[in-house]
Amino acid sequence: MIQIPQTSSTSNNWHQLHCDVLIIGSGAAGLSVALKLSTALNIIILSKSEITEASTYYAQGGIAAVIDDEDSLDAHIQDTLTCGAGLCRYEAVKHVVEAGPGIISWLNDLGVPFTRTHAHKNQQTTMDLSSLHLTQEGGHSHRRIIHAADATGAAIWQVLAQKVKQRDNIRLLPHRTAVDIIYTDKLNQKKPYQPNQACGAYVFNQSTNAVETLQARAIVLATGGASKTYLYTSNPEVATGDGIAMAWRAQCRVANMEFMQFHPTCLFHPKMRSFLISEALRGEGGHLKLPNGERFMHRFHPLLELAPRDVVARAIDHEMKRLGIDCVFLDIRHKGEAFIKQHFPTIYQKCLEADIDITAQSIPVVPAAHYTCGGVMTSLNGETDLPGLYAVGETASTGLHGANRMASNSLLECFSLAFCAAAHIQQLLQVDNQHNQPLQALEIPPWDESQVEDSDEDIVISHNWHELRRLMWDYVGIVRTDKRLARARRRIQLLQQEILEYYSHYRVSNNLLELRNLMTVAELIVECALLRKESRGLHYTSDYPQQLETAIDSILIPAGMETTLNNVYQSDATDYDAMA
Repeated sequence: MIQIPQTSSTSNNWHQLHCDVLIIGSGAAGLSVALKLSTALNIIILSKSEITEASTYYAQGGIAAVIDDEDSLDAHIQDTLTCGAGLCRYEAVKHVVEAGPGIISWLNDLGVPFTRTHAHKNQQTTMDLSSLHLTQEGGHSHRRIIHAADATGAAIWQVLAQKVKQRDNIRLLPHRTAVDIIYTDKLNQKKPYQPNQACGAYVFNQSTNAVETLQARAIVLATGGASKTYLYTSNPEVATGDGIAMAWRAQCRVANMEFMQFHPTCLFHPKMRSFLISEALRGEGGHLKLPNGERFMHRFHPLLELAPRDVVARAIDHEMKRLGIDCVFLDIRHKGEAFIKQHFPTIYQKCLEADIDITAQSIPVVPAAHYTCGGVMTSLNGETDLPGLYAVGETASTGLHGANRMASNSLLECFSLAFCAAAHIQQLLQVDNQHNQPLQALEIPPWDESQVEDSDEDIVISHNWHELRRLMWDYVGIVRTDKRLARARRRIQLLQQEILEYYSHYRVSNNLLELRNLMTVAELIVECALLRKESRGLHYTSDYPQQLETAIDSILIPAGMETTLNNVYQSDATDYDAMA
């Protein structure tokens, strides 16, 4: 087993860990990067909670990929471009879609128990891909969703986690919350001939309440999205935008944060406020209905329940406001009990726990914040503006999703970007070794707690957390106006001042670090939304209901970095497909 060196000082309880690659996040993207890297590299994976607490684990629908002869890569590309409302980067879409069949083959060979057609369901999982059962979801013109019943994310994650645990060179550290990225400019240790680069991270150990220092030659942000910024969300508790906020503080650009996808159908029930009702249920014939049993999607889109998610979410929001109702209903009863139990066993069982029998009752549903389509700007190798720092999965903005993510393209992007990032890191570290230029030994100072004390005012964190999520839901939700956005901006600025003061005077905690990141992400969402003077995709504003002829990315640049941009992808509004 390759040992990861560790030094510690008992006098100040300071711990410093060293590794070749530090991966922050234990979802599909992070685990895949680790598995694709050489076994000769020391790798540390951080998880903020138990390693199952990642959005991947809760993903129900599946992975979109072209494996059916009646389907085509061109059709998948076109569907994605259409759903992205003119803001997708063509090269990113083409790159990710073309990687699809190979990704499915890799997962199949790993042993992911994908659902098979009836004729093959009792045979081994390592069969030809033609035996896979395909379903259809919103925005797709063909059946191309590969799935494991209605718990695809959990099935994939379990296999990936098992493979990672078998690797002696990978160390999993749960209950760690990354605080900030360490980079050479910030340390003032950059030599004249060395570029600025990421070299580690400060990490809060929830078990010891101490901040550790992790030094690494490459760092991967795989922390997921930022849906916990909103009051109602389908995401797990850990989705607080940590990677996006840390990258922003490390002088990396972010893009298109206004495009927050609200999943149309989250279970409306006090027992399960964050349980998602998969889009696959609508893909298999589920009907959206008003309390009186009337269907309504025909008034909003010709694809009815299979319209893009932004359309369906706005339609539900419109009907709820028009009628003053708390929810609408999703009805799958007409498909029959046997069909429902076979195709949606997880949803069936979860709803039963909430005293809802979906074979005999309609499901009460509401929209909920679900997926962050923007994020840290990256190349198709996952590179950010800071050399040595990568972002993959929902944390990254590659240009794939544009103004609206098409269903089940997210897991596809997770693997595609993870594979490319791992290859790029591998090459980078090999080049460093060949030229005998590894990351220079740096004197990274320990976390300084000399000027802070234990807090006796944790109510500040709790109060501001709830206020932020409520104001984001009310003012920066499915339908927006400039007036509401300006009101949100003012309040966020005041809350940030309170949190900065708190952060400066008291020892950090997991809740404080999450709130600090949520405040940053909320500000980025509002600033991007204020830049967009149109309605496009997931961003709908009553002040500018029309879509402009030219699609322009909303790109935010940290103060002071305008002249040092790495040009990950062009911010020029005239060309989104060219790599700089």
